This record gives sequence, structure tokens and C-alpha cells, in this order.
Amino acid sequence: MIQFSRKKLSNGLTVLVHEDFTTPMVAVNLLYQVGSKHDPTDRTGLAHLLEHMMFTGSLNAKDFDTPLQLASGENNAFTNKDITNYYEILPVGNIKTALWLESDRMKDLLFDQAAFDTQQSVVVEEYKETCLNPPYGMVWHHLMALAYKHHPYRWPTIGLNEEHIRAISIDNLQDYYQQYYSANNAILSIGGKLSANEAFDLAEEWFGDISPAVGNGLVKYPHEPAQDGFRYDVMTVNASVNMIYLAFHMPNREDMAFYAADFITDILGNGKSSRLYQNLVKEQTLFISIDAYITGNTDPGLLIIEGKLSDGATHDIAQKAIWNELDQMINEPISDHEATKIYNQMISSVAFGNISLLNNMMNLGYYEYLGDADLINTEPKIYGTITPAHIQSVAAKILHKDNCSQLDVKASETSNQR
Repeated sequence: MIQFSRKKLSNGLTVLVHEDFTTPMVAVNLLYQVGSKHDPTDRTGLAHLLEHMMFTGSLNAKDFDTPLQLASGENNAFTNKDITNYYEILPVGNIKTALWLESDRMKDLLFDQAAFDTQQSVVVEEYKETCLNPPYGMVWHHLMALAYKHHPYRWPTIGLNEEHIRAISIDNLQDYYQQYYSANNAILSIGGKLSANEAFDLAEEWFGDISPAVGNGLVKYPHEPAQDGFRYDVMTVNASVNMIYLAFHMPNREDMAFYAADFITDILGNGKSSRLYQNLVKEQTLFISIDAYITGNTDPGLLIIEGKLSDGATHDIAQKAIWNELDQMINEPISDHEATKIYNQMISSVAFGNISLLNNMMNLGYYEYLGDADLINTEPKIYGTITPAHIQSVAAKILHKDNCSQLDVKASETSNQR
């Protein structure tokens, strides 16, 4: 059980505190409620580029990393489709260093043209290295564009293309920062060897004088309508292994069906005891590897099945074998033993994750963003209420042809045909 206290400052900043006197360290996590889904449609990748810019200096801290390193701390950040997250872990006696740095760049980030030009070039190179150069680097561009026609999940966090990243100006970045990087659009989580009152006082000291943004409502983006027919695309890559992707729309993060969908992917593809591995890799040898997972987005995301085909296995044979497994999931009862096994694996994973102070602070902030920080404690109980019958019911609603987008990835170094 993760005990925590909550307080909202007068400027709208939500502060969550977890007391842990078993460690000499403290973890500071600052979540901004903005991700790549809020990017302009012609300048995708803006949220991610701003994350890079946040490390280039603020009014009173021209260098972010050095003061933290001198305080024996570590830090990092990430941007995804829904949020942008910054975090530090350091000795509790040096917590003010982290709070000073975070508050200063929330209030007074510097927008130096030379620093901006450098970071823009860095992100362009990152785009090339992750998307253009690897053989399968553009797969997600194709798959998301196939599955999403309206919602901004259709572009990757790093940006839709190199031109979009280059089109972002320093003024665009500054406007985005002023709109979203404010106390009343952020959640601060602090955990470690200090009391809740001490942490709240420190939060007030360092963040309390930051004025809230006025009218910083998040951009309204289009809802993705229900898919009404099978979608198919094919792409060729310079590689030696064919792949197949099946993507199915699924409910959002706050829907009970989300948990059933998570169960579905674990039954199908979690490890070597899973159905897909046992039947399609080990027994039928149609795949080298195969996996099933959910994207876990806040808005309605995707349930994805991804497989690397064995030599001689065609895409047509592969997809028929997958559909046979999905039909069994829908039509044949799921045993209590199988459901219990998956639930126990989930509980073990949660328990292992709770060992990390930093993970707890990141999760605490994320659950608060979802609307209920106590989910950090209650989600295992929610999973425990999902029955085999519920899993089958959700499978029937999700795993059908009209809700499927299939991407065949054909390796140019092979002669396999669909």
C-alpha cells in the first residue's frame, strides 16, 4: 500500500507526497498534462522538441544538469502521446536543488536561438536514427495512419516527418510553453525521507509564487469514430524477416474494458507459456516470435498483435493462424486456472514495480492525471474483479474483422508473398 498526501496550491499546482523513511533518497516527479496529441497538425513533434529545450537553461539556472550532478542527483524526462514527464532522484538533503531547477524552468525557461537551433538539429537526427535508418523504423508511421484517421494518435511523438520538425520556430515553441507549462497544468510528486508537511512547505516555497496560466485549456482534438470495416496496407522494408501487425481499437484508460483488454493480451502473448507462442511459434513454427500488447493510451488506444514470420510462412497463412487463435479466445471458455495465472503475474509485476521509489512517484503522478491517484493502490483489486466471462465479452467486442487494421511488412531480401 502506497500511502500519500495531496494538496493543491493556490496557483493550481497539485502536490502529492509519499513519506518513505527507509531511504536516504528523494524522488521528484513533475508531470505536465500535455503530449504529442496536442501538437499542431502541421508541426507535429513540438511537445517532444520542447522537452529537449527544457534542459538548455532557465533564468537562474543556465545549466540544468551540472547543479544536479553536483548534488549527487540523476534526472531524465520523456514525452508520449498524452503527457510530458520530468524527474530527479537525489539525496534528501539536496532536494532544494531539484525543486529550484524545476520551478525555475517552469517559470522562466530561456529561449535562446542558438540553443533552439541545436536542439532542433538533434531531434531531426534522432528522427533519422529511429525512423528513417532502421529497416522497420517507419512501421509505426504506417500502422498508426492506417488505424487512426482523425485522432492525433495517428502521428508519432517525435513527429510525423522531418519537415514538420524543421517547420517549428522558436516562437511556436515559446507559445506552446506559455500555454501548457504552468502550475495549474502540472502535477508534482515528491517521495522520500521527509514528512508530508515538510514537502508541502518546500513545494510552496519554490512553486507557490508562480502565477497560473490564464485560459490554458488544452486543445480540443477530434474524436476517432468507430472503425466500420477491415483496413489493409503493405509496406516493403530492406530487411530479411517478414512481419505482420494486427491493430484493434479498444476502450480508453478509464474504461473497465481496458483491464479486460490487458488480460486478453497477456493470455495471448505474455511469455513462452502464452497461447500465441505455444501454438504459432513452438507448435506450428509459423513465427520466429509473436507478441500481443496494448498501447495504454489515455484516450481509446489499440490492442496490437505483432509477429515475425518464419522462413516459408506467408502473410496469408500467418494472419489465418492468428485469427484462429482469436476465434478460440472468443468462442471457447477461458479456464479459471489461466485467468488466475495471468492475474498472479500482474500482481507480481506491480509488487516488483513498487520497490522503486521513483517508479512510485511517476505512477502516483500519472494516476492523479487520470483523475484518481489512489489507483496506485486499487488497480490490482480492479484487475481481480475481471472474470473469464468478462474477458470473453470484451474480446468479442474488440477482436473482429471490421475493427482490425492489418499491416503486412514485406522484407525485400526474401521472396515471401501474401
